[in-house]
Amino acid sequence: MLQTKNVPPGAPAVRRLMAALVKSKPGEGHVEIAEVPEPECPPNGVKIRVHFAGICGTDIHVYHDRFRNYPPVILGHEFSGVVEETGPEVRSTAPGCRVTVLPSSAVVCGVCEYCRQGYYMFCPIRRGMGHGVDGCFTKYVVVREDQVYPLPDSVTLETGALAEPLASAVQAIEELTSFHPGDVVLLSGPGPIGLLCLLLLLSHQCRVIVAGTEGDSRRLALAKKLGAIAAVDVSREDLSAVVQQETGGRGVDAAVECSGAPESVAACLRSVRNLGRYVQAGIAGREFSVPFDLILYRQLAVFGSVGHSLRTWDRVMRILAQGALPLEKLISHQLPLSRWREAFDLCESRQGVKVLLTYDGT
Repeated sequence: MLQTKNVPPGAPAVRRLMAALVKSKPGEGHVEIAEVPEPECPPNGVKIRVHFAGICGTDIHVYHDRFRNYPPVILGHEFSGVVEETGPEVRSTAPGCRVTVLPSSAVVCGVCEYCRQGYYMFCPIRRGMGHGVDGCFTKYVVVREDQVYPLPDSVTLETGALAEPLASAVQAIEELTSFHPGDVVLLSGPGPIGLLCLLLLLSHQCRVIVAGTEGDSRRLALAKKLGAIAAVDVSREDLSAVVQQETGGRGVDAAVECSGAPESVAACLRSVRNLGRYVQAGIAGREFSVPFDLILYRQLAVFGSVGHSLRTWDRVMRILAQGALPLEKLISHQLPLSRWREAFDLCESRQGVKVLLTYDGT
């Protein structure tokens, strides 16, 4: 039995066990299915039975030890489930409620200027689920009441598991700048976040060019099927020529970079017209050179988007309730937790889009 240490503050000792996907120690790999204690519900806690848990790029980075983590820790942070139990101090939810969870604020101070404004991502002591505290690749999780968001009746638990990545896309598209009908937008990086950004841009009636590489062939095909005006494999096609053709030589009104690849960043900056907009949503994870003077000479408005805020989550719940986005089309695979290696491989090889895990342990 592996005793993970990153349970919510105040959780009492437990005896029952459950299977979980655990990062057991620092370094490359060291991820395995292990038996861990089933968490019990403190007075201010909500215990949730996980139904669907999505694999995020962060989970892959934790596996490879490229993202800060605090082992031993249960991986996973994108999920939906049903409330199993609530503490006596909880008032806003009850057993049987279908919910999703804001995982990024698992540990925050609550008093710094960023926490008071709802921008928990910048809290100096912040830890999120799946890397800083125990996450959702298991049977049960226990979270604070304020992290729990009821799902609208019309939203399936499968699509409810996409709430957290949708929140990242919503901040990037809806809250930093404005997109208008007829805007031509270059979206580079057709991963799950990129495709969620695509759905939001299409809802604004933007004309979207999606760019990726040879390994993104399935995702590019899906982007075209969803409504992109062009899906460009930059390893085979001239992206600048496509941009020129689709904009009459003017350049795109905005670029949204979701891959973090240096070549993609440079291509996006070069594609934006004078007085255009640039949104950086992908994480590069290293330093590199870019044609920075383009920002000056073209007078670009540049935005960085990291995670989401409390305001974002309120908006996400309204978007889910409207049911206008075909989120289910992004779910490519559902696999049991015991096949986590296959699921991770689908994500790393870019053969899957959004891959969901379901609990099949004892």
